[in-house]
Amino acid sequence: MGNFQLEDFVAGWIGGAASVIVGHPLDTVKARLQAGTGYGSTLRCIRTVYRRESVFGFFKGMAFPLTSIAVYNSVVFGVFSNTQRFLSHHRCQEPEAGSPRVLSDLLLASMVAGVVSVGLGAPVDLIKIRLQMQTQPFREANLGLKPRVAALGEQPAYQGPVHCIITIVRTEGLAGLYRGASAMLLRDVPGYCLYFIPYLFLSDWITPEAHTGPSTCAVWLAGGMAGAISWGTATPMDVVKSRLQADGVYINKYKGVLDCISQSYQKEGLKSQHHLTRASFCYS
Repeated sequence: MGNFQLEDFVAGWIGGAASVIVGHPLDTVKARLQAGTGYGSTLRCIRTVYRRESVFGFFKGMAFPLTSIAVYNSVVFGVFSNTQRFLSHHRCQEPEAGSPRVLSDLLLASMVAGVVSVGLGAPVDLIKIRLQMQTQPFREANLGLKPRVAALGEQPAYQGPVHCIITIVRTEGLAGLYRGASAMLLRDVPGYCLYFIPYLFLSDWITPEAHTGPSTCAVWLAGGMAGAISWGTATPMDVVKSRLQADGVYINKYKGVLDCISQSYQKEGLKSQHHLTRASFCYS
């Protein structure tokens, strides 16, 4: 265990907490655009949420991810870094400090981090999405009913994270906490590969050879570019994940990943994926 480093988990925890505080309002907009109805564009969604729910509407469901995503991010980043270090150590018994990274090690470590992220993050994402979505307009198309808005006089389905968890377990069982996990797996495994690998290679490329490590500017630049690459490819499956997780608050529309993809494409075409990429980029 000599190559295990606790600092990776601490750094991930700090980064996770910071990402929630800064990004949750835009994540709320992203969730509403992906799984809601009647918003149209990002700016229109922001105006609608503010008009109906005030500025506090952007922070719905924040308490739970603030306490949980910090732990989740800590585990994901810690697992990636320590897995990559473990693979490098066993590939060459005495790896040098400045030895070049091997793509196969990074690929496998990213895939492990993606699988772990689903195991920990699927329930967190589900609760966050449900709390974000319960006041948005929804349409019971199959029943021929008019749109309703829970915020305009109706009792919300959930009164908080704990009540949301209890309700889901009572009505859907423990498996209900992992609704949308298959779509999340298809999002996170390639998504983390396309985040960690570009980030590490870009930060190495930006950093001059004379420096022992990347500067703060290099870290920010490489992280931003890697986030854009990752979200650019992960957004379509993120849309599917969000819709599957939001499904079930009032009615069940989708039978699974393929059915969600089919219905989304039939109703909206490829634009259902493209116009949501902007909100995803903002949040990344």
